[in-house]
Amino acid sequence: MYKICVIALVGLIMSGCSARIEQTAGNGIAVDGYSVMTDAQRWNEARLLQFHQQWQGTPYRLGGLTKKGLDCSGLVYVAYQDLVGPSIPRTVQGQTSLGIRIAKSDLQSGDLVFFKTTGSGRHVGVYLSGNRFLHVSTKKGVIISSMDNVYWKPRYWFASRI
Repeated sequence: MYKICVIALVGLIMSGCSARIEQTAGNGIAVDGYSVMTDAQRWNEARLLQFHQQWQGTPYRLGGLTKKGLDCSGLVYVAYQDLVGPSIPRTVQGQTSLGIRIAKSDLQSGDLVFFKTTGSGRHVGVYLSGNRFLHVSTKKGVIISSMDNVYWKPRYWFASRI
């Protein structure tokens, strides 16, 4: 009797989930004719640059998450939530556990880049092409910097891909 109930329940659930899903051009998907963006399409360089334009110059503020000010992990948190949707950890420490670690030579737009700024200080940003990254500077606010910059280059720690 138990087996029959389980089979009936599975059949009922599957019949209710009969949305038609198909792959579309550009690695997107269509569900019942509606175009749906994948996470990779949401978290790409073009959208990150649009996000930068909206937030450019927003000042650094420890613990902040608004246009009045935000810190480095707050920027990554807000960008991911705005562009992809689901929440990620709020702190640099929490964000270091995301995704898989990748070699610096394998960096792609959207990868998280981490830096050791002081003995215990850490900094995070989002990698962009051309060896640049989006982050929050304590002096200039939300900016794009070069990873070859004399300050950032020796402080590079590791990168991860979510």
